[in-house]
Amino acid sequence: MPTYVVLVKYTQQGIGKIKESPARVEDVRKAAKAKGGEVKAFYWTMGQYDGAAIIEMPGDEEMAALMLEIAGNGSVSTETLRAFTEEEFPKVLDKTG
Repeated sequence: MPTYVVLVKYTQQGIGKIKESPARVEDVRKAAKAKGGEVKAFYWTMGQYDGAAIIEMPGDEEMAALMLEIAGNGSVSTETLRAFTEEEFPKVLDKTG
């Protein structure tokens, strides 16, 4: 199953409801599971981003749908990165010229 790294930034609305953050992460876990995926880990971070998640989803369409659902609540903005495992990356290299 594809793996994604999601970088999270709070919006003003999200900061105003900061104490709801743990419950929102649980909501994301449930939404990912409903789409056939799993939130493997979530971290609150210091620095440029306020959080980071590792999520496995069946494919790009399911991941895009999950991110649109998350963005729809208005509490965070996200940046999604497709991650390739050590086993997957050689297969990517095999497709280069």
